[in-house]
Amino acid sequence: MDIAAEVQAKARAAKEASRVLALAPTRTKNEVLSQMARGLEEKAATILEANRADLARARSKGLTRAFVDRLTLTDGRIEEMATGVRQVAALPDPVGEVVETWHRPNGLEISRVRVPLGVIGFIYESRPNVTADAAALCLKSGNAVVLRGGSEAIESNTMIAQLLAKSVEKAGLPADVIQYVDTPDRAAVMALLTLDRDLDLIIPRGGEELVRLVTERATVPVLKHDKGLCHVFVDEGADLGMAVAIAVNAKAHRVSVCNAMETLLVHAAIAPRYLPVVAARLGEAGVEIRGDERTRAFVPAARVAEESDWDTEYLDSIVAVKVVDSLDEAMAHIRRHGSGLAEAIVTSDLRRARRFTHEVDAAAVLVNASTRLVDGSQFGMGAEMGISTSRLHARGPVGVRELTTTKFVVLGDGQIRE
Repeated sequence: MDIAAEVQAKARAAKEASRVLALAPTRTKNEVLSQMARGLEEKAATILEANRADLARARSKGLTRAFVDRLTLTDGRIEEMATGVRQVAALPDPVGEVVETWHRPNGLEISRVRVPLGVIGFIYESRPNVTADAAALCLKSGNAVVLRGGSEAIESNTMIAQLLAKSVEKAGLPADVIQYVDTPDRAAVMALLTLDRDLDLIIPRGGEELVRLVTERATVPVLKHDKGLCHVFVDEGADLGMAVAIAVNAKAHRVSVCNAMETLLVHAAIAPRYLPVVAARLGEAGVEIRGDERTRAFVPAARVAEESDWDTEYLDSIVAVKVVDSLDEAMAHIRRHGSGLAEAIVTSDLRRARRFTHEVDAAAVLVNASTRLVDGSQFGMGAEMGISTSRLHARGPVGVRELTTTKFVVLGDGQIRE
């Protein structure tokens, strides 16, 4: 069987299984999720063995430290995966939720009801814990899923997906609701993109090149998880301690993720007091600073920022820093260079905070909080398929509710159209 035929067979198997899953009661889905969490814990050693093979291959290729960090699993991270699956189980089931109901003068009762999307194709890179998140979210929302992870994590992802599918079967639902495309050949991705009769949505989560490829080639609707070029703007009069803590957390907490800060904007009025302090803290965290001329006046050790730095998603221990003269200049910079994922302001001025939240166009806009908080689990959504930078049909962290659509249920007693 060639690659395209193999991928199509998996998608069709998922389509058949999705019809069973869509009708599964909440209790059954939660039992499946509990079994999936137990399976991850019980087979942790097996997962780690597969992950070691991926890590060895990544290091032999000379991949970056940040890349290897995204790829690495530990006992702690596997436990976090299991905890995430249990958190999804504890969420309210969106399927069958009546969003609204109204009555028409002719006696019709019309309701809008949440239903699963059907089959979701999920194409992602490097982080194997995402495999468990995606499978759990899709199952809870009544969707089958066809997973295609990056070649760099193929051993880890294949093992995790197999364990999860066995857990589904053990708990009484079809194992085919979780499919994993285990070939590293790019032809598998190209095949997935055109299966519009079998897939209802494709979600790409990875680098800019992957997202662009999927968006340009897919005949299936696409929900983009685009790059995260996030900014923190420290306004004049901001609380100095708070502004330092937020910037350090946003950049250094975990540098290899999409909601990490890549550019720090600092109001000129606070720059003389703020920049030396935050630069020292960032330096202690191992972060390299690339600054404009005004930044380097206060942080002489900073490297010179090139124009390209304002458009770079580093995913590494590097931050670009720019001094601006006003809130308007900061927002103009974000408008020009931001990716629309998450933007933050640190300020003590409520009016300026409101302007920022109103005028900055992003999936998430924060006031006096780190961009690292823009995450499904931090938002109380259990986990996420990614952070959508699309405008249709969901924007921001994509959880179980965002993996549903609605249908109209109309109750009558003989009405006809006159």
